[in-house]
Amino acid sequence: MAGAFDLISDQLADPEAHWSLGTFGAIAEFNRDADEPAEIAQTEETVSVVTPRGGIRLVARPGLRPIAFETVTTQGWSQRVAFCLPAAECAMSRRAVLTEIGPDAHALRTQERDAVLFDLGLGVLQVDCCIRTGDAGLLEGLRAHVGRSLYEPANPAMGLILAANPHRVFISRLGRIEVYQPIPPPSGKSPEGPHTHILPRLLKSNRTHPATEPIPEGWIPCAHLYPPHPVRDALGVARPFDSARHDSFQSMMETFGHPESLAIKRRIVEAVDAGELPSTMAQTYHARTGIRIALRQMKAARHGSPVLPAWLASFDLAGSETEADDAALHHDC
Repeated sequence: MAGAFDLISDQLADPEAHWSLGTFGAIAEFNRDADEPAEIAQTEETVSVVTPRGGIRLVARPGLRPIAFETVTTQGWSQRVAFCLPAAECAMSRRAVLTEIGPDAHALRTQERDAVLFDLGLGVLQVDCCIRTGDAGLLEGLRAHVGRSLYEPANPAMGLILAANPHRVFISRLGRIEVYQPIPPPSGKSPEGPHTHILPRLLKSNRTHPATEPIPEGWIPCAHLYPPHPVRDALGVARPFDSARHDSFQSMMETFGHPESLAIKRRIVEAVDAGELPSTMAQTYHARTGIRIALRQMKAARHGSPVLPAWLASFDLAGSETEADDAALHHDC
């Protein structure tokens, strides 16, 4: 747990690191600009960052398990760390109807601690998805529909929320993310900085995380870290390969990563360095992913081996084409 909390503290201090908290289909995201005012506070058990656009607080918990991994994007790769708790310890309220909780005594900013929390009633496992307001009109409107599902036909509660733009507060056993920015219209683009997504179509799957995440059975991700990516900036714009950022995340992989993924990547790098031609390799999902990511990372780093193109052609046709990667920090949900 100490190692996990040290990682959280170190990464929250880095303005290029992004965070999310939620479930598959309902997620709050926190990030900040390097020159943005930020209040950072830490105790032995909590660390928080608050900006004018939003905030995050994460807590130390016994049994917290970081799992570092990489996934394949269209022509590149993403990298993240899932902070997981045992399934028996991660559950939140799982309310299925709009519910008034009361004043938010744990709000990140003191001026919001008298404002009222309402659980949206999404019924998901590891997060309570809430809004917070002190607006008398919205309070009256929402209280008239407490006990009803937001999905109930003709329920106007969601319309009231969209019109009023209250704060969104997502809470898990590992902490909370608060979003102060306006909610974009249905046809609008999410704002830069802290924001939320609620996607009913994905929520219907009842998944706790994307299928591409190698989370061991019995563990549930309750927060995610997206460290600075070596070939993409915070907005997903390509930049020259940054070996320091790459090495930093590979160190996280060594400490918290999947042994099979680490082993297959080492094997590929050794083979390419030795000038070996492509050969038949284990074809489990983790093996295929590890092979493709290792090759793409060598390509991005402009590895000079003459056999690298042959490996890319054999195992990763997309990665062997002209680079036009997806935003490497794009979140699966």
